[in-house]
Amino acid sequence: MQLALSTWCDVEDYLRSSKALIVPIGSMEQHGPTGLIGTDALCPEVIARRAGDSEGMLIGPTFNVGCAQHHLGFPGTLTLRPSTMIAALEDWCASLARHGFERIYFLNGHGGNTATLHAAFAEIYAQRSLNPDRPGAGSLTLYARNWWELPAVMETCRQLHPANDGMHATASEIAVTWAAYPEQQRRQKLKPRVAPINTFTDARNYRENFPDGRIGSDPSQATAANGEKIIAAAVQALLADFRRFERR
Repeated sequence: MQLALSTWCDVEDYLRSSKALIVPIGSMEQHGPTGLIGTDALCPEVIARRAGDSEGMLIGPTFNVGCAQHHLGFPGTLTLRPSTMIAALEDWCASLARHGFERIYFLNGHGGNTATLHAAFAEIYAQRSLNPDRPGAGSLTLYARNWWELPAVMETCRQLHPANDGMHATASEIAVTWAAYPEQQRRQKLKPRVAPINTFTDARNYRENFPDGRIGSDPSQATAANGEKIIAAAVQALLADFRRFERR
């Protein structure tokens, strides 16, 4: 059940049986020559929507631009400042809490969001603690999980891509997007086949260290079939994880 494809009456009915929902969250950043710019938003979105369709939990709109300043050396990347992202997350959560949602599960697709996402949680909790009597200051529990860290998902990725899955523009995440959007598959020779591994700071430094955008990965081994296997494992793990969160 997608919030964007629901009416207010649908959401009101949903709240009678559950006060929890899933919000996919990711980034809009380059993923090398063969990876889609929206990869980090598309992966959690695809997994969450399939889970929601199978068991009827509510899936919020994807928070699809995150903290990706170091990728700005590549055309198409969008980013938020951490302070902007925190403010936006505060407003998203306040809106949902006003309607009666008490548990918000963020399914994250971009490691660069993690610190800011948890900082936003700390700001939201602090505001509620400092202003306990304001409207909409009832119970609210926030939770974040990287989709690839769901139980059994990383094991599935390692089985399918035992070598050089990498850290950015990985074979596994590109496989997921190809499974969801097979018409968007990109195939070209990568030089080097396995990308280097190094550190980075800002956008200029990142582009110097990783000329084609990848980190440690060989995405040429990605296939849509592998993506379907990863999605299937992630959906089952997400369903179990969300149900535990919903009941806590």
